[in-house]
Amino acid sequence: MRIALFADIHGKFLLPFKLVDLYQRTTGFNVDLILQCGDMGAYPDLSKLDKATLRHAKRDRDELGFHDDFIKENPKIKSFLDALNIKMICVRGNHEDHDFLNILEAQYPNDPSFPIDVYKKVWVCKTGWIQSFSKEDQTLKFIGIGRIGDRKGRKDQKFIQDYERAILKKLQKTKEEFDLLIAHDKDASSQRGFGMIEIRELLDNVYFQYYFHGHTGEPFSQQQDVDSFTTIVKIKELEFDSNGILPEGCMIIVKKDDIGDINIEVIQQKLTNQITKHNWKYL
Repeated sequence: MRIALFADIHGKFLLPFKLVDLYQRTTGFNVDLILQCGDMGAYPDLSKLDKATLRHAKRDRDELGFHDDFIKENPKIKSFLDALNIKMICVRGNHEDHDFLNILEAQYPNDPSFPIDVYKKVWVCKTGWIQSFSKEDQTLKFIGIGRIGDRKGRKDQKFIQDYERAILKKLQKTKEEFDLLIAHDKDASSQRGFGMIEIRELLDNVYFQYYFHGHTGEPFSQQQDVDSFTTIVKIKELEFDSNGILPEGCMIIVKKDDIGDINIEVIQQKLTNQITKHNWKYL
């Protein structure tokens, strides 16, 4: 089983699918699922853009990719996504239209995830709900945690909500073990005054082989957690640099073998450089 992971796509919803298609054609290996670590930029209504997204969108229309390409059917995009036949499961970030996502989430009260786009290819997983993906005789079990942490009791929906905290508290008591934890924010183990306390508490009480996150703007890195068994991976944001090139560490492939062991492959720029700021929409 192979899973592709990305972080912080900021409106470029089609780009992870394009990169997975390139990976498959280049390597000959199939990807079974895409996971995405928040800051999707899911804004169907442009009047709901937050200040940061609006500022970036004035310089770069890619920030509005959900509005432009994923709320009304584009036959060319539909044909491409149908042929690829891969789902992308995301967590919420701090740059989303949370009112829009709340309405959709309420329509699926008993499901761990819910679709948000016209093609039914982009899904958002609910914070703290057990997620399971099966392919033939293999199953991937993971947990998603959306939004960012808050230590000041703020009510803005970009911060983790009380109902999500309650779900994570219950999850801490589970005896289950999981393959992956997917989050937007980093955990609050550092002394720098940011990060999500709830992620730290979950890592201290529940077993995960890997924890992936984005959000911070830091380079790609992987390190052993203080718990000594979880590997923490910071995925580099999926953003083109000033030369129109994607950075190292923006695409990760998780490989789970038949006995349940997980390894990760960092996709090198030799592959990702084939997709640039100037050509990615036309490939």
